[in-house]
Amino acid sequence: MTPTAPAPTRAEYCVIACAEAWRGAGEILASPMGLIPSLGARLARHTFAPGLLLTDGEATLVDADGNPEGWLPYRRHLALVTGGRRHVMMGTGQIDRYGNQNISCIGEWAKPSRQLLGVRGAPVNTLNSPTSYWIPRHSRRVFVERVDMVCGVGHDRAARHPATARFHHLARVVSNLGVFDFATPDHSMRLASLHPGVTVEEVGEATGFALTIPAGVPQTRAPDLGELRLIREVLDPAGSREREVRS
Repeated sequence: MTPTAPAPTRAEYCVIACAEAWRGAGEILASPMGLIPSLGARLARHTFAPGLLLTDGEATLVDADGNPEGWLPYRRHLALVTGGRRHVMMGTGQIDRYGNQNISCIGEWAKPSRQLLGVRGAPVNTLNSPTSYWIPRHSRRVFVERVDMVCGVGHDRAARHPATARFHHLARVVSNLGVFDFATPDHSMRLASLHPGVTVEEVGEATGFALTIPAGVPQTRAPDLGELRLIREVLDPAGSREREVRS
């Protein structure tokens, strides 16, 4: 790739934002769910996080190119989860200002209007392991004032149990509009960076609760030429990322 390569697309900014979730993580199991998080985890392994462990989703540890390099049976996988040695990046049907996540149902719990995945492993993920979220379509239907059912535990609910709250860590939320964290006094959601071309007003209009907006919100870090080459030529030469996040 030459220095005159096309500028990064919105999807490529999202890949970088997801990759940054694992910066400095050391030897920890990365569990990215979905295309963009998977590209981010593999990019991190290729570059600034060589100690990451990656899986094929079953029982094999793989390198950043998908080649087998170890065995991870389910029993060992669960030991890593409950011991806090995994950082998962999940999706969500709904998320609120404190990071409570819903992947189970939409509407009244007793008679929902939509059935989603179910609670699955979300409570245990957020009990001990670093957890992040990827949301490809930022809207008020997803960023809600109150989730219809709590699956992944948010900061307000974790705080009710001080003995275990110290193990609770929501790292970041990445959407197609920007990056969000919980670095506020009450651990409510904060706008940490904007993807290029996105305004604070646009994010506010697409969010169903009041975000903390710091003065001078920075732009999401751009991929350098080496990272762009990896994304475009090695990790996703078919360009599938552009179908998930359109510029």
